[in-house]
Amino acid sequence: MITNITTIAFDADDTLWVNEPYFQETEQKCCALLEDYLPHHTVSQELFRTEMQNLPLYGYGVKAFMLCMVETILRVSNNTANPEVLIKAIEFGKELLAKPVELLEGVEDVLKALKGKYRLVVATKGDLLDQERKLLKSGLEHYFHHIEIMSEKGEKDYKKLLRHLDCQPENFLMIGNSLKSDVLPVLALGGHAIHIPYHTTWAYEKIDHHVEHENLRQVIAIPEILPLLLS
Repeated sequence: MITNITTIAFDADDTLWVNEPYFQETEQKCCALLEDYLPHHTVSQELFRTEMQNLPLYGYGVKAFMLCMVETILRVSNNTANPEVLIKAIEFGKELLAKPVELLEGVEDVLKALKGKYRLVVATKGDLLDQERKLLKSGLEHYFHHIEIMSEKGEKDYKKLLRHLDCQPENFLMIGNSLKSDVLPVLALGGHAIHIPYHTTWAYEKIDHHVEHENLRQVIAIPEILPLLLS
């Protein structure tokens, strides 16, 4: 049982609903557009390099990904790609924006069980319009006291969120699939975290070391958090 928690924040993408598999599917389609120039795995590496270079400028989300696909196509093809290829990449991005919101199993039951017992919050990265769209489509918005769509999820960003919520770190619990974004910054502030690994993780969110901390729990699926939070 995790005690003294008053506020629980949930990551959204790949914690509440499916996200990364859709991006990976789109990435593979983009790689196929360039198979006359480079093997798929090399195009994938080039696309990731473009994303990392542009992250400080574009941030996260589908629109940033679309721009990076276009830039990668131009670079890989040495600016010789048929305009139809660029149009296809933009279409892929629009298809990604139109994807249905597929809740992960047990999410709504967990929110129903916790609502009224804790102050529930969404704390997620990404494009503002896209994340608002997904939240509306999810049908989950009414469970949450506050929605925070963040440009980044570092210690200073969580400090700002805690100030806004008037919550002390020791009373705050973050739940998410990314050790890098959802766990480590919160633990560094003295908060609590539950890590729920997802079968697919964006390379940027991966870390290369094991994390152990007295304020960290790990579960396999979201329903497993309930015994830790409900007596």
